[in-house]
Amino acid sequence: MQDYDLVIIGGGLVGGSLACALGGSGLRVAVVEAATPQAPARRDAPPPAQYDERVIALSLGSRRIFEGLGVWPALADAAEPIRRVHVSDRGHFGFAHLDAADEGVEALGYVAPARAIGAAIEGCLANAAGVDVLCPARLGGLRIQRDHANLEVAVAGVSRLLRTRLVVAADGGDSDVRRRMKLGVRERAYGYDAIISTVTPTRPEPGVAFERFTSSGPLAMLPMTGGRWSVVWTTRERDTAAILGLDDTAFLAELQRRFGGRLGELTRPGRRFSYPLRLVLAQQLTRPRIALIGNAAHTLHPVAGQGFNLGLRDVAELADLLVDAHLTGRDPGGPAVLDGYRARRRGDQRSVALVTDTLARLFVNPFPPVRAARDAGMLALDLCPTARHALARRFMGLGGRLPRLARGLPAASR
Repeated sequence: MQDYDLVIIGGGLVGGSLACALGGSGLRVAVVEAATPQAPARRDAPPPAQYDERVIALSLGSRRIFEGLGVWPALADAAEPIRRVHVSDRGHFGFAHLDAADEGVEALGYVAPARAIGAAIEGCLANAAGVDVLCPARLGGLRIQRDHANLEVAVAGVSRLLRTRLVVAADGGDSDVRRRMKLGVRERAYGYDAIISTVTPTRPEPGVAFERFTSSGPLAMLPMTGGRWSVVWTTRERDTAAILGLDDTAFLAELQRRFGGRLGELTRPGRRFSYPLRLVLAQQLTRPRIALIGNAAHTLHPVAGQGFNLGLRDVAELADLLVDAHLTGRDPGGPAVLDGYRARRRGDQRSVALVTDTLARLFVNPFPPVRAARDAGMLALDLCPTARHALARRFMGLGGRLPRLARGLPAASR
């Protein structure tokens, strides 16, 4: 039997970030991750399963968290800054913009490949003091006791018994831990998919991200390094297979028709794949000896790119609470930590879920009065600097009380 202060189930981007945050804190941490470590990529090799070709829009607040973790230097070269965001309603008069210069910051956020973020986190974990990474490993048994939890974990096919004072579920939107603990969720299937690809425009606007609302939902074009743009194209489920089946010429023509000519001609499409869009919001963030973070707690529509940033804010708050508990000799899985985490995170999670859910449904509503109202709302936002500033601060992850990591400081700092 091996003893730990906490065991993190899921060593992906969010779970791995929490383990990085607690490295060297004095806490004994185990990470249980099913996927094998990411190997260095060859140019001609397909992406490994755990890090697909999705890019992630990182808020400025998330950059600061990565600086606190010490992983930003390994990631910076792959991250393209977003200095301006242009939002519009295709075929209608509504538009708005956010500008880093107006906010007095170098960038509103950054766009980085999930694969590059994963590699930076793995590099951090390789040197994290007090952190054991069990990989490839799967959770077998889980039993909650009054003052600890017992876990049975199969590590490379060999069973191991762990005892811990806290289990952190970072195992994704279909969380096995959440299901076992019978933690209910609010769930909505949108009936839409996101098609992911990359293109290279002939008239690029470096640093500009576009969110264009179309009849089938939002179409995001996010700037990447090397003059490429990531495409996140929302389509109705019934149309997805047909769009994926188009040849490159037809795919580019349809994408160009929906997006327009702001970036010139779109060329060189990358590999295309899709995933279904849904809302999953846990009704309970904690149970005795259990805490949910990241997609295990909230899976959101990708409009406004808030999902991963919300998960990193979970990490920052939970790391603060765990380090403080360790320094004061309190139980890391006790009520003080779990009640504090729930109180600090529930409002942010619910409000961001409400905003993204409202936007996802509002901008596919074809009813003319609704369309006119939303376009007028965008224009009003664009003409009101105070409202723009408040929205930008919110989306940059800079509002309210900031834990140590969100200020760019290590979680273990005093």
